[in-house]
Amino acid sequence: MKRHFVKPDFRVTTWELLKPYFDDLLNRKLDSKEALEGWLKDNSELSSVVSEDMAWRYIKMTCDTANEELRKSFNDFVQNIEPNISPVSNELNKKLVACKFTGELTKPGYDIYLRGIKNSIELFREENIPLNTQLQELEQQFGAISGEQSVEYKGEKMTLQKASVYLKDLDRKVREEIYYKIMERRGQDEKALDDLFNKLISLRHRVALNSGYSNYRDYKHRALGRFDYTVQDCLNFHESVKQHVVPLVKEHEKKRKEKLKLDDYRPWDTAVDENGQPPLKPFANAGELIEKTIACFNEIDPFFGNCIEIMQRMRRLDLESRLGKAPGGYQYPLYETDVPFIFMNAVGLHRDLVTMVHEGGHAIHSFLDKDLELVEFKSPTSEVAELASMSMELISMEHWHIFFKDQDELKRAKRQQLEGVIDALPWIAAIDKFQHELYLKPEHTVEDRYKIWVGLMKDFGSDVINYKGLEEFVKRKWQIQLHLYEVPFYYIEYGFAQLGAVAMWRQYLQNPKQAIENYRKALGLGYTRSIPEIYKAAGIKFDFSPAYVKELMDFVKSEYDKI
Repeated sequence: MKRHFVKPDFRVTTWELLKPYFDDLLNRKLDSKEALEGWLKDNSELSSVVSEDMAWRYIKMTCDTANEELRKSFNDFVQNIEPNISPVSNELNKKLVACKFTGELTKPGYDIYLRGIKNSIELFREENIPLNTQLQELEQQFGAISGEQSVEYKGEKMTLQKASVYLKDLDRKVREEIYYKIMERRGQDEKALDDLFNKLISLRHRVALNSGYSNYRDYKHRALGRFDYTVQDCLNFHESVKQHVVPLVKEHEKKRKEKLKLDDYRPWDTAVDENGQPPLKPFANAGELIEKTIACFNEIDPFFGNCIEIMQRMRRLDLESRLGKAPGGYQYPLYETDVPFIFMNAVGLHRDLVTMVHEGGHAIHSFLDKDLELVEFKSPTSEVAELASMSMELISMEHWHIFFKDQDELKRAKRQQLEGVIDALPWIAAIDKFQHELYLKPEHTVEDRYKIWVGLMKDFGSDVINYKGLEEFVKRKWQIQLHLYEVPFYYIEYGFAQLGAVAMWRQYLQNPKQAIENYRKALGLGYTRSIPEIYKAAGIKFDFSPAYVKELMDFVKSEYDKI
């Protein structure tokens, strides 16, 4: 993006140097529709510059959690820049809503944008600015704690992600030993993570009260801009999953147990290949992962492969797992340069391939909506963003011969992917319902929290797996979920999008050309339409009723049985 408002050589260093740009926007006269449109473009450009600066600080910090300078840089933004932007942004929002020409903004997308602006104004509270600063500082502690977790095995110090590779080892004693090593290492941080979560819940509850809500659950639903579905819809989703997905998980675990010929099926038996095959190795290193992903995406649509090639050339990929790197994976949109960044912790396993095509789907989304007029139009709601990534997981599966030359390995990979689809939904429902219960009772104790989680595991877990003697590990398993700490309530979107992705995949199997056309069309809308309208543009439904969930799960099961 070429700058027109912000000086080409300007860098975000201090609030004092940034402030004149906001003052210009605050003081400018909006005496015509043209003046308003120019003002909006300048505001969008400034937002792009500021958000990309913040993004790079976060990216660099997560790539090297041990680097104190990078942490200081991120904290400087959170403590000294963002708190000053927040009240000014609220004033700019009010200026926009009050402008007499705002009603003349009739191009597609402005209605969606303005409803979000009005929502932000209604939720804004000056007293929440320091609380949100505290929250951001605390939320990054999860990555710092997790980034330091490692175990030693066979004389090598390794991340927990890398150690988990051994959970697929054919030697059951090795799997059990690694399981205990990982769980016991996580146990060392149990109190620290509980204390951190206590602080987060307390602060989040105060934010909700300040905003006129009795609980953080209802506040956050509104703050996330969930205009197209209700809290009750989330509860209905939990129930749909419990009715129509959990039984499939249990059925699959029973078959695994039988194939493995185990009387006592334990958690360290859930990842090993049931036919005694070694773990799938779709690539050897990050370079090969990139090369094969580009080839895979090229088969679907050459534009998709080109997106990854551009990112590779611009060094927007950090894929391999290493000590000191934050856990997990993400795609970060960079709104000024319009070329996103992918971060992940690959160790050579099948799940890393899935993560890559998932984040690649997000990246493609960033490329498809990059030419939209305002940065806000390029910031789709999560239910749409995750549709892009999860659909790419399943669509790309039809081209995984790039990664697996052996037909038996390809079939194994596809089976694992579909097993993952089914397994993920109960976990998503459990994590979301967990938050509903916790934030409705913010005064709960740590023991209450554990009790709630164990109860949810009875509803959404598999009773085929024997956890006897491992109760301490089970009760704190939720602590592995980054979203609980860093982005509360942002998780059920994965569930809604997973259903949408299954529908997209079904469409792709029926008519590949039309499905990709619909996929591109829907994602190109960014956030200029409602969620149901975007799903409709993709040729699918935004629906999570029991009947629809059953229909999609029956389809997944039928495809699984064909492999």
